[in-house]
Amino acid sequence: MQAETPLLDDFVRAPDLPRDARSVLELTARSMFQLFAETAEGMLVVDRAGCVVWISDGYKRFLPALGFERECDFVGHSIDEVVPNTLMRDVIETGRAILVDLLTNRAGTFLVSRIPLRDEAGEVIGALGLVLMAHPESTMQPLMKKFARLQRELDDARQQLAAQRRPKHTFASIIGSSPQVLEVKRQARRVAQTDSTVLLLGETGTGKELLAHAIHAASPRAARAFVGVNIAAVPDTLLEAEFFGVAPGAYTGAERRGRDGKLRLADGGTLFLDEIGDMPLAMQAKLLRVLQEQEFEPLGSNQVIKADVRVIAATSCDLPRLVAEGRFREDLYYRLNVVPIRLPALRERLADLDVLVEALEDDIARRSGMPHREVTPEALRVLRRHPWRGNIRELRNVLEQASMLTDELRLGAEHFAAVLPEADERTRPPQAEPEPPAAAPQGQCATARPLRPLPEAIAELERESIDAALRVTGGNKLAAARLLGISRATLYEKLAAFRA
Repeated sequence: MQAETPLLDDFVRAPDLPRDARSVLELTARSMFQLFAETAEGMLVVDRAGCVVWISDGYKRFLPALGFERECDFVGHSIDEVVPNTLMRDVIETGRAILVDLLTNRAGTFLVSRIPLRDEAGEVIGALGLVLMAHPESTMQPLMKKFARLQRELDDARQQLAAQRRPKHTFASIIGSSPQVLEVKRQARRVAQTDSTVLLLGETGTGKELLAHAIHAASPRAARAFVGVNIAAVPDTLLEAEFFGVAPGAYTGAERRGRDGKLRLADGGTLFLDEIGDMPLAMQAKLLRVLQEQEFEPLGSNQVIKADVRVIAATSCDLPRLVAEGRFREDLYYRLNVVPIRLPALRERLADLDVLVEALEDDIARRSGMPHREVTPEALRVLRRHPWRGNIRELRNVLEQASMLTDELRLGAEHFAAVLPEADERTRPPQAEPEPPAAAPQGQCATARPLRPLPEAIAELERESIDAALRVTGGNKLAAARLLGISRATLYEKLAAFRA
């Protein structure tokens, strides 16, 4: 090692200190430099321009691997030319040290440090590079393995996050070529190019969430997040936190770091609000502010956060009726109902039944591992006569049940008898129509059941329908409400009235 260098003299010069203090500082600097030279496997110094001005004896042993036979072929050249992948020039330009780093080039892998050198005025005049360890992959194998594992986990997390943000469905996922479906696609494609709020209307199981994904996928926001919230599935007391997030320590038991809400997660993308008709009135007022002002405050915080989100709402409820009954805010309804799109019920698009059955059978076979089942023309005729109150969701359920109950590869009308009780009657041969009953004497009712007031008859029919839906769903009120085509709140109200 060379004992004296101009850079070292500049490094230790401190004229503002007393002579004895300067002597101590000079001795300290020289001792540190000597310690670096003895403990490091190699050292080099570059000047302000990034040229190598000095290398230690230990560093000289790396020259052959770097492609240099003599020291003079290395010293005096730009560090970028003689040491591939170096960051020494970054240290000179920024003045910030890089204390621990891995450097890999044709000479191998090295654990290195890079330290800027400054003059009396504090200006960077060069940099000191130290090779702390050569080939750390063998001597630091546990640390290297941990680093590699963490890097893989980070890459996996990034891939999973990117996959979650990608739209799950596009317009190609919407099956059917009936006039009703083509009109829905036309409207949706047009509105996808705007940021207008969309209200998707239709019975349960018609594919409102699928259409929301397709609109997002065709919009300029497709590269950002699509975040969905099922209002009916979130307890009323948690809705505010779910939407707006929670500030750190907002309440007892809250996370110390806080939690982002759906609005923040959807920033720059699309927020899908399913079953919007079930939203409590108090929450409706806060959502209205978000739509009007494009801003919100997390729970327990006074910080106002901007919300750049495109809202798509969906409901199977009759929102105008809820507005008239005072259960849905009229101003929020107008904010949501900017571009309404009504999805047709399955019974309104029976021309698509064949292709829907084919596509659903393919998906059932793929997910379950069962062979693909063919549905016979006779079975299709039976399926066309079914009312399909649950629409495509009900159709999938029926096909899946029928496929599970037999090993045959062709599903005939008889296979749906156990799944659709009405199908058993439709598969029987027609019987002679009975003779019409004799006309009742004038002044008497022709029906066997006595006449009752209409409200009383309607109430009895509602009770029977709700009881039947609860039996079918095993007491699940949310599923029963969807089966009946009413909101969960309406179902609770009617149950309470029956008990009164």
